Amino acid sequence: MAAMIKKASKDLIEEARRWAAMKQNGVSLRYMTEFGSRPTPRNLLISAQFLHKELPIRIARRAVELESLPYGLSLKPAVLKVRDWYLESFRDVRSIPEIKDNSDELDFTQMIKMVKVRHNNVVPMMALGVQQLKKDLNRKIGDEGLDEIHQFLDRFYMSRIGIRMLIGQHVALHDPDPPPDCVGYIHTKMSPVEVARNASEDARSICLREYGSAPDINIYGDPKFTFPYVPTHLHLMVFELVKNSLRAVQEQYMDSDKVAPPVRIIVADGLEDVTIKVSDEGGGIARSGLSKIFTYLYSTAKNPLDESGVDPDTATTMAGYGYGLPISRLYARYFGGDLQIISMEGYGTDAYLHLSRLGDSQEPLP
Repeated sequence: MAAMIKKASKDLIEEARRWAAMKQNGVSLRYMTEFGSRPTPRNLLISAQFLHKELPIRIARRAVELESLPYGLSLKPAVLKVRDWYLESFRDVRSIPEIKDNSDELDFTQMIKMVKVRHNNVVPMMALGVQQLKKDLNRKIGDEGLDEIHQFLDRFYMSRIGIRMLIGQHVALHDPDPPPDCVGYIHTKMSPVEVARNASEDARSICLREYGSAPDINIYGDPKFTFPYVPTHLHLMVFELVKNSLRAVQEQYMDSDKVAPPVRIIVADGLEDVTIKVSDEGGGIARSGLSKIFTYLYSTAKNPLDESGVDPDTATTMAGYGYGLPISRLYARYFGGDLQIISMEGYGTDAYLHLSRLGDSQEPLP
């Protein structure tokens, strides 16, 4: 029995390697919006047929890459678990025969929904694997020596964003009663001020829970201004930036008699970009630390995974993984934007989140 399982596993990995060598195809956000605006049974069938061919390539590439990471990272239990998730998902997608009609399409859609759920905890699980590696290496190699791992993680998480966007968009198109102006995941008239307000309230509630108090947050910008974007992506990015600022201000003023200054959010409508600036007076970041803030493994907070008994599947804290900023920057770059941090040690930090205007973009997404 064990020999049969081993052979099946080997055959699956070999098939994944074949698919990983195939060419990946991207679709533009403009195409997604135009195509998704008419979620007819025929269009949903075409979408499913595209994903049936595209998802195995993208998933296989990640599974294969997880097998050949440097410094023995591939052998860490947490990374092996993630690799198994990708192999299981590859097997599931490949097990679906050709999609010929709408009944096949519905079966396929249910299956990829389960694939998306399976991968919900990939980020904390990979964080645990990298943390295990860092402990093993101890002082043998510094963060500078982990460039190869940082580059892999950038590719890995950017690909994950793309896979989840494709699956999420297809699944959301089945909503019989979609919110106004929404095409799947895409909101054609999204208010960045409104999303920033919701994300800020979520971040502030975590700060209140952890510290018992939280600085105020002031938001400046026209709430009536809208543009096409993916609200869940923007919420994640603003949440991370505001969370960092709240923690910095809270810890800077925790033992002070002075009233903690507010975190300020400014939304600016430019011709090329929509820019969201998050400013704080939380003491800033040392110049020696600025070069590390976009590397995985760096955080000024205690890592929650260092605490015994913490489940990486459920851990939610103010900070500590060292993944918030690099992953937020990937989300911004996925749609052609960027994230920049400017800090003044002894005063505070400004984060500039540049969001590319997406309405006419015909560039294929990663």
